[in-house]
Amino acid sequence: MISQSQIIKLIFGLKINQLRRKKKLTPGELAERCGLSNSYLNEIEKGKKYPKSDKIFSMAEALNVKYDDLVSLKLGKQLELISDLLNSHVFKEFPLEMFGIEPGKLIELISNAPLKMNAFISTVMEIARNYEMKQEHFYLATLRSYQEMHDNYFEELEDAVDLFTVKFKIKAKAQLNRRHLYDILESEYGYTIDKKKLTKNKALHHFRSVFVPATKKLMINDGLTESQKAFLLAREIAFNYLDLTERPNTTPPYKARSFEEVLANFKASYFAVALLMNRELVIEDLRELFKSPNWDNKEFLSLMSRYEASPEMFLHRLTNLLPRYFGIKNLFFLRFSHKSNTNVYHLTKELHLSKLHNPHGNELNEHYCRRWVSLNIIEDLKKIQKKKSMSNPIVGVQRSKYFGTENEYLCISVAKPNSPEPNSHISVTVGFLIDEHLKKKLHFLDDEDIITRVVNETCQRCPIEDCKERVADPVVIEHQNRMELLESNLAELSK
Repeated sequence: MISQSQIIKLIFGLKINQLRRKKKLTPGELAERCGLSNSYLNEIEKGKKYPKSDKIFSMAEALNVKYDDLVSLKLGKQLELISDLLNSHVFKEFPLEMFGIEPGKLIELISNAPLKMNAFISTVMEIARNYEMKQEHFYLATLRSYQEMHDNYFEELEDAVDLFTVKFKIKAKAQLNRRHLYDILESEYGYTIDKKKLTKNKALHHFRSVFVPATKKLMINDGLTESQKAFLLAREIAFNYLDLTERPNTTPPYKARSFEEVLANFKASYFAVALLMNRELVIEDLRELFKSPNWDNKEFLSLMSRYEASPEMFLHRLTNLLPRYFGIKNLFFLRFSHKSNTNVYHLTKELHLSKLHNPHGNELNEHYCRRWVSLNIIEDLKKIQKKKSMSNPIVGVQRSKYFGTENEYLCISVAKPNSPEPNSHISVTVGFLIDEHLKKKLHFLDDEDIITRVVNETCQRCPIEDCKERVADPVVIEHQNRMELLESNLAELSK
């Protein structure tokens, strides 16, 4: 994260660079007038050094500006947006070092083309306003990029889990003793765990847990499944064991106050899933699953229940291990939520490894393709629930060919009621780009019982005719056709 002192250096350096250029002075000329070395002036302009007062007076005199104007955190009108960006909370929180970016390099880029950068920043900010993008959207997008950079596998967190299991003498087995988690929180970290207070509070029924730091009380919603409760306990252990102090106190977090908090939540969640689903055991089970020549829904659900894992935990664990241990890197993860008696599906989480795969998020209130297994499996679940009361997950598999492209994905999707939300469902999906490597790894890929469907992104962008699943007109395609007709007629007139 960037400190306030770094921001001051960056703005001062940018200001010196711009004033020097305006006066048409070379770095050597300004350095000589101020009694500085070329190298030291270069460090100042890159935002790495901040001179003492006497040197600032010399620079102000050489550049014919007031001392107070030079040390002010405001830039000129043309660079006002850049000044706002550098002083913004988002910029200060943005983890440039995580992406190998030095703040000085960013300032150098701005210095070389300030007006163009100002226009670019203005454009980005306008787009953000128009689409109602909030600060937390930037934080979450940054986190996704961080995960994608590392193929969503973090050796230091896996190692931390190994050390933790040794310290607390936890044996590697598929079903971790949940009582052990309660004991560690209560005896090692001084927690009090309450399953009643949050459950009775109707205004807070959508929260899965609330932590009160002052009393170290963890309130858990008793309407959750046992696997969900185990995840919350393991994640709480992770916050303490990894010493993650800047953290959210609710699940789900109701607002992201900083990127450090978002990152801490991710690290604790990763640790929790890795603790509950031992790496070596899962890898061995996946090898056996992939050897089978036929896909079996029951076998997949049985494997998931062996670890007493929620669908989201299980599929997310696949995204950790498949790239590293199976070389399967072209994959995506999606989570959809849906309220009964509506035709709206919300994409609440996504992750793309190696590239931006189809399908991907769309924030334009368009209707996602109803041929996706992620959506129709929720409809299948609702039909089953009409006949009988059930809370168990169901699984579906599909080969999805994207209309107009050569892309084809194997999609495995699991749907279940969304505890503790009434009349709410979720589906989680992991999709694999079908290529030669995947064909070698997944022996069941050519199972004739796996349905193949032609799919697209959203109804509004889909030209497929006579689609029985369509829920909205292809307005984007119709607009494109009108524009093409307009252009062809204008070209005809020009002949």
